[in-house]
Amino acid sequence: MIRIAVVGHLARTQGDFNVNDLPGSGGRMDVLCRCVNSSFFLSHDLRRDVECYLVLCGEPGPDKTIRISGGDVRHLNPDERSTGALLKRALALPVGTSFREASPGIAVRYGGLAELAAEFSFVLLDETGREIRDEPELPGAFLLSDHLNLTDAERGILSGLPSYSVGPLSLHADHAITILLNEVDRRRST
Repeated sequence: MIRIAVVGHLARTQGDFNVNDLPGSGGRMDVLCRCVNSSFFLSHDLRRDVECYLVLCGEPGPDKTIRISGGDVRHLNPDERSTGALLKRALALPVGTSFREASPGIAVRYGGLAELAAEFSFVLLDETGREIRDEPELPGAFLLSDHLNLTDAERGILSGLPSYSVGPLSLHADHAITILLNEVDRRRST
């Protein structure tokens, strides 16, 4: 199982956004939708062995986390609008601190980065990290930020985590996920 977590700094924590305006009304929910799509879509199939976690830190708060499980998800399509509609439906549910399923393979709960980091041993994807291709073994959980850098508080939560880079330049989060999964695929095929 590969776990990918993305911190959405501005992403709405309620389902009151317009799927026709994911960047504005959704707090850059478009970035997270692209990350979901990069995490799962292959040509004519889905990655069944991936879980994607979206840590939503925007208004109105408090933080929420959405989990999408590739082995169980249904109705996921490769366009941002339909992915946004699935996330919107999940965020409309009343939740607690345990995951509640909103639709097959999509669940939501209260809690943010600190709670998720306590559950899994993540590696931080960051352009200043060690080159991932030089690592003899890859872990199973990766964390990255959306279009904004991690805050000092978030870096404090993640202090001590190893940091890997998928290349020398700063990439869009969804592109970094694609390159990461390509490296995983290459290693599995040898």
